[in-house]
Amino acid sequence: MLEVIKNIPMTFIPILVAMDVFAVLPIFVSFTSDITHADRKIIIRQSIITALAVGLAFVGVGEAVFRILEITVDDFKIAGGLLLLVIAVLDLTRYSGERRKIEGTIGVVPIGVPLIVGPAVLTTLIVLIDHHGITPTIISFMLNLLIVWASFVNAEKITRLIGKNGIVAISKVMAILLASIAVMMIRLGIENIVK
Repeated sequence: MLEVIKNIPMTFIPILVAMDVFAVLPIFVSFTSDITHADRKIIIRQSIITALAVGLAFVGVGEAVFRILEITVDDFKIAGGLLLLVIAVLDLTRYSGERRKIEGTIGVVPIGVPLIVGPAVLTTLIVLIDHHGITPTIISFMLNLLIVWASFVNAEKITRLIGKNGIVAISKVMAILLASIAVMMIRLGIENIVK
């Protein structure tokens, strides 16, 4: 139990960075600004439940898929690290308005998936499970979803408090941290393969 508690900060921060609630928040506000409070609550509930279900399902079947395809965790670290690096670089070089295009309905898709739980989060979950174990990773994933939920519930207050420029700035810092985590994942994957 003590080991699980010790590993929670090590798993919590990468998932927080990968989720990047400050990038999702302005999109959520823009899509829910013209709807009733009751409808907004339904959308929040749907998006969090969808994100949780997709994340847990991926954790459950990810290892089996690896075995079937004969992919090692180190292969996934390198591929996932490269993917995260590309996402981070695109986030850093694009204007905030171009960041992620939204199509279709806002309930389950696109807010739950891929905005809350997308490739960056799924990659991070698999790598963290390999490094720190499933229990602290799942706890950290759920804690991060709780933060996303609280942010959505208080979205308008947060936007007013920080301001749109502040949210963009925080999102860019998160992208730099995501790039750093990506480089670390690539490095660890290569080191393990060389060993």
